[in-house]
Amino acid sequence: MLTVDNVNLHYGAAQALRGVSLSAPMGKITCVLGRNGVGKSSLLRAVTGQYPISAGSISFEGEALNGLAPFNRARRGVGYVPQGREIFPLLTVRENLETGFAPLSRKDKFIPDEIFSLFPILQTMLGRRGGDLSGGQQQQLAIGRAMVTRPKILVLDEPTEGIQPSIIKDIGRAIRYLRDSTGMAILLVEQYLDFCRELADHVYIMDRGEIVHEGPAETLDTAEARRHLTV
Repeated sequence: MLTVDNVNLHYGAAQALRGVSLSAPMGKITCVLGRNGVGKSSLLRAVTGQYPISAGSISFEGEALNGLAPFNRARRGVGYVPQGREIFPLLTVRENLETGFAPLSRKDKFIPDEIFSLFPILQTMLGRRGGDLSGGQQQQLAIGRAMVTRPKILVLDEPTEGIQPSIIKDIGRAIRYLRDSTGMAILLVEQYLDFCRELADHVYIMDRGEIVHEGPAETLDTAEARRHLTV
């Protein structure tokens, strides 16, 4: 389980997270929702070590992550799919996937067949440059690259952003499959309400850097939840 306990995060004098606490259990999909600019991506940067927290603690499977560099968190099983995908446009699809080898031992430095089962298009495009793929294909590539690291928890930042509906369905099926077949924890930041309603086991809603609502996915239809999600 990932545990975030009373975490604060500052960008200079600006405070992005205010006493945020949440948990993401193994074998469950945990979704964090909220309007733009409320701290969702800052939360994931804290979890993955992209930015240091100023107070609180973050642990995974009982081991503290505070102070660990992102590559050390990857070695402990934290896989990250960043907002905007951030694939390498001049590298081939194969080379992009192989960048996930960095935290692995020598015996594990191969691309699992499971990735091509989930995203067959990637296998047909192994020799194509990443920048030549569509936005949806790049998102599949970004998820595949994270899966190469053999994560125990998969952290995804708005994976449906700018993606065509057919690919959103594919991504949803892949996330559900990973939860059910591997038992990994999945922490998902989203603005697409229907996507979270269909996938999530548990939801948190953020506003102004704080958690203002939590509960099962069914609670997204309550008046309290909708109040924090409407623009």
